[in-house]
Amino acid sequence: MGTFVMFGEALLRLSPPGHKRLGHPGDYFEMGPAGAELNVACSLALLGDDVRYVTTVPSDNPLAEMLIARVQSYGVDTQYIQRTEGRLGLVFVETGASQRPSRVHYDREHSSISLATPTQYNWSEIFDSANHLHLTGITPALSKSAAESTLSAAKLAKEAGLRVSCDLNFRSKLWQWEDAKSARELAREVMWEILPYVDLLIANETDLGDVLGFRSEFSEGNLKFDLYTGLARQAVEAFSNLTHVAITLRESLSASHNRWGGLLLDSVADQIYFAPEQNGSYHPYNLDTIVDRVGAGDAFAAGLLHALNAEKHQSPQQAIAFAVAASCLAHSVPGDINHSNLSEIEALLGGNTAGRVLR
Repeated sequence: MGTFVMFGEALLRLSPPGHKRLGHPGDYFEMGPAGAELNVACSLALLGDDVRYVTTVPSDNPLAEMLIARVQSYGVDTQYIQRTEGRLGLVFVETGASQRPSRVHYDREHSSISLATPTQYNWSEIFDSANHLHLTGITPALSKSAAESTLSAAKLAKEAGLRVSCDLNFRSKLWQWEDAKSARELAREVMWEILPYVDLLIANETDLGDVLGFRSEFSEGNLKFDLYTGLARQAVEAFSNLTHVAITLRESLSASHNRWGGLLLDSVADQIYFAPEQNGSYHPYNLDTIVDRVGAGDAFAAGLLHALNAEKHQSPQQAIAFAVAASCLAHSVPGDINHSNLSEIEALLGGNTAGRVLR
């Protein structure tokens, strides 16, 4: 299968316990690793894949070293993590419930990866024996230098013969490094440079609108499959290099209750696949008691990458079903990383949805 390479910022996540508010956290914060690319790396390693994680963290920083040790504990190769100037980024997460949404507050300005330059990464060595690079739209949102590093990684990966995937992950709070442009304008400009080097694009309908300007008639709580299909095809029309486009389908009934599914366009075969299915029709998972939805999209990305690159080749329908099942279970796990294992995901795919105690 080769090795997956993930490039992006490592963060420390701090959350008040349970459903407490950020402004009233009580006596402590729960602390753990975070960061979109880090989440995907750890989830892939838990599924048995070889993963190499590339980032930049501050030197002589005990929190950074603790974070790296946690990543290593999942079986991720961290030898190409750089130590340099700057600071470790933080993300504060408040878990919502019912009609109160979850909230995310970033404290990552002047982080080490935002200060690093493209030439600091030895991509020829990093890509040795690798076959896939995964990026997101979050790291280039941090700074001009981080955007240049992401673009450089994508270009050099293609030159080295790797497949490249990118999760758009638009974060308007982060795209602030060019005052003359709005967050959407800056994201669109940068991502339109990166996407010509991408094979697999992952997004939701909001990302596709905000970053790429693709629009469809969409009403909350009313999924219209032809419209999602149209969004996927617009992406392929704009970027003919794309072999696959995956779109997550989330119906938010409340912070605690969502319906969840996904779509995969195989542009080579010109086929659209939906999951989950029941009796040949789309039948989304009913997530009526969400524990933590932050990181669910990363669990989807990890599941899709694992399935599409499995030694035992899986069909596109099997791949999107696996990705959606993996991310469904991620909603039941606190923290950013999906700790659901392969047998649990396969059990859900097999119809075990009752959540009965396993003895």
